[in-house]
Amino acid sequence: MSSFVIEFNRRTGALNLEEFGPGDSRAAIERRLELESQHNDQDVEIVCLMSDSLETIRRTHRRYFRRDTMAA
Repeated sequence: MSSFVIEFNRRTGALNLEEFGPGDSRAAIERRLELESQHNDQDVEIVCLMSDSLETIRRTHRRYFRRDTMAA
């Protein structure tokens, strides 16, 4: 399973996504903690998710990707 770190701005819908390969879940969690320490904006949400694919994440956590689908 891969890990995905999502940095999402609730106000603007801006999304930054980083993918970590299988076996890199610790690196993904450390990255999430690093990003959290850099932000104090209440509108920025940072999460670390594990999944078999980005497509699954897009389906199960659709709200993060609404802006992407609106632009397409």
